[in-house]
Amino acid sequence: MKNSFKFSPWLLLPLLAALTACGGGGGGSSSGGSATPTLQSITVTPASPTLAIGTSTQMVATGTYSDGKTAAIATGLTWAAAGGSTVVSVFSSGLVTGKAVGSDTISATVGNVVGNTTVTVTAPWTNVSAGGNQTVARKADGNLYAWGSNIKGQLGDSTTTDRNKPVLVTGGVSTWKQIAVGEQFTLALRADGSLWAWGYNQNGQLGDGTTIDKATPVHIGTATDWVSISAGKAHSLAVNKGGILFAWGRNFNGQLGDNTNIDKLVPTKIGTATNWLKVAAGSTHSLAIRQDGSLYAWGGNSNGQVGNAGLIDILAPVKIGASTWVAIAAGDKHSMAIRADATLWGWGSNSNGQVGNNGSLNVSAPVQVSTFSNWTVVAAGSAHTMGVRTDGTLWGWGSDSDNQLGDGLGIDIGSPAQVGSATNWSTVSTGASHTFGIQTDGTLWGWGRNAEGQLGNGTLVNVPLPAVLP
Repeated sequence: MKNSFKFSPWLLLPLLAALTACGGGGGGSSSGGSATPTLQSITVTPASPTLAIGTSTQMVATGTYSDGKTAAIATGLTWAAAGGSTVVSVFSSGLVTGKAVGSDTISATVGNVVGNTTVTVTAPWTNVSAGGNQTVARKADGNLYAWGSNIKGQLGDSTTTDRNKPVLVTGGVSTWKQIAVGEQFTLALRADGSLWAWGYNQNGQLGDGTTIDKATPVHIGTATDWVSISAGKAHSLAVNKGGILFAWGRNFNGQLGDNTNIDKLVPTKIGTATNWLKVAAGSTHSLAIRQDGSLYAWGGNSNGQVGNAGLIDILAPVKIGASTWVAIAAGDKHSMAIRADATLWGWGSNSNGQVGNNGSLNVSAPVQVSTFSNWTVVAAGSAHTMGVRTDGTLWGWGSDSDNQLGDGLGIDIGSPAQVGSATNWSTVSTGASHTFGIQTDGTLWGWGRNAEGQLGNGTLVNVPLPAVLP
């Protein structure tokens, strides 16, 4: 049987109505697509940064949007400091520069959405002395900070607790001027020319007339005319405004220079000369420069560190050569000096290459180190040496057992090798196996051994490359 069907458009009406009700048939909504995500909040990084006066940090504003995504904000952003421009300067790019000691709130604003962080500005570092397994440094505001080993009270914070972050030296004084750190004790001068000391005192190296350790600074004598100080393993050297040389502490090897082997518990005048200028105390030997640039040395000499071509201890200052010298440094058993022509010279123990003459044999008289004639700073550690040249480059050689050279290699080097590529180093100081340097912007950098917290970065982990102190 044949069936027939005739199409009628009226049959489609109920079907179309049903499709329209459930959204079928395409077409979409009349709004024309999804809405643009809106900015919900702003995060400013780095969070709560600290920077020294004259240094800068780049702030970054990151937005969180209504769709849950985050992205750096590049346009429509306004940067500002709540306190104006007293503490910091804020640029439209988000660069913040420290101007004065204090803190301020930095804001990043887009429309009605604001993100904040607090920036703290500190005084730049001006002096640092890395001795033994501790470090003491001075800021431009005159305050003194210390960190590292404190077993003998050498940090001066009234305790014998090691510190892996800088602590303020006790006393509430902001007039410190010069510092010198020995193996486990510290000497310091104030702006009024007075001399202070603290830490280990077994041999009278503090100079207060006793052999009792001190965990806070003690005033040494009543003189107010001290101009130069140096701290060795257990002896101290100082020069006053009149050019008179004084020494005290351990004297077993004649390192005090008074022609005896007897320890002295108070600053003792050495000889009759009144033209001394600079001093440097090593482990058992001493160096000094007179005002005419002549170099003298005395004390322990088993490795030739006195520099007089002999190996016998010298009990009184002896002149070394006929050159004119401008800088000296005494390590454990080696010596370094810069001549007036800016050439560098070394002598003494050289088993780790610390003399820098590309050898390993001890040297009993000054030998030139490298062919450069633009050295300006030299520092001698236990078995490593660091130097700065007039072009601002930093150099190291000798033992690298704890990465104290800062090149990240951990391999002893027998001659000066440049550390990094920075050309803005102003000074450097060496401890037993750690090193600190200050760059021209006042930032403080440390590297090497850190088992006692001597790098001050909050850890006890060695640092192989120069790292800025937080």
